[in-house]
Amino acid sequence: MVFSTLLVGAALASSVSAACTRAQLQDLTVAYIKAQTSGDPKQLPLAANVSYLENDAMLDISKGVLSQKVTVDFNRSLYDTTQCATFTELSAATNSHPYVIDTRILLNDEGKVATVQSLVADAGDWVFDAKSQLSWTQKEKWDTIPEGKRDTRAVLQAAGDLYLDSWTDSNVKVPYGTPCARLEGGSYTGSSNANANTCKMPKFPEDFKIKNRRYIIDEELGGLDIFNDFPFIDKQKPNGTASGNFIRVEGGMIRYIHETTICTTKGCGR
Repeated sequence: MVFSTLLVGAALASSVSAACTRAQLQDLTVAYIKAQTSGDPKQLPLAANVSYLENDAMLDISKGVLSQKVTVDFNRSLYDTTQCATFTELSAATNSHPYVIDTRILLNDEGKVATVQSLVADAGDWVFDAKSQLSWTQKEKWDTIPEGKRDTRAVLQAAGDLYLDSWTDSNVKVPYGTPCARLEGGSYTGSSNANANTCKMPKFPEDFKIKNRRYIIDEELGGLDIFNDFPFIDKQKPNGTASGNFIRVEGGMIRYIHETTICTTKGCGR
């Protein structure tokens, strides 16, 4: 109950934010990357009561991965001016301890960092391979969508929701693009066939719902990220382990999917 209350509190904190510009959020991302590479969370404009969650566990921000110096090989971000929030995927394959780190940052009314939520994946997490993840993500094109061709927030969120809903309901029609490729941990489903859709997920053998969905949406980049509780995959946490899906949508159709899933035991016990 206490854990649920903490998550609810974090969600409420994230929902109260002032208007902000894309430039301000871009500056925030630059500060976040500096904080991570220097191991100094104070590089960020932290609120006095900042909430820090790592793999869905509440931590002191000075004791989490953000307090470690991490070599960042590549990064890609979303800027959500509606929520005054950012999402950043960091690839740290050449770090002495390889990581893939997905981070949501949410600002309060004063423009201070109210909430930081990170998925910190490393050896033993679901199909983790930092070198492979880095290689594939660097090859992808996430260019700015021309203004007249941008999808609405509703379209972007719906595409992501349909993808997650389809995992246990094969009747759900997911707007997969052609081509479409999924980067699951370090495992890539891409194909040299320009007409291939390699994103479609097989139906899981159990019925479940993906709960606790938290969104960052960027219309200019055609991107969204959904932090969620992924049931089934981790045998030690059947009600859901910390997971995220970072998705690119072009013309209403899904082009890329990145999945990061945290395991309590090596390979989630599978």
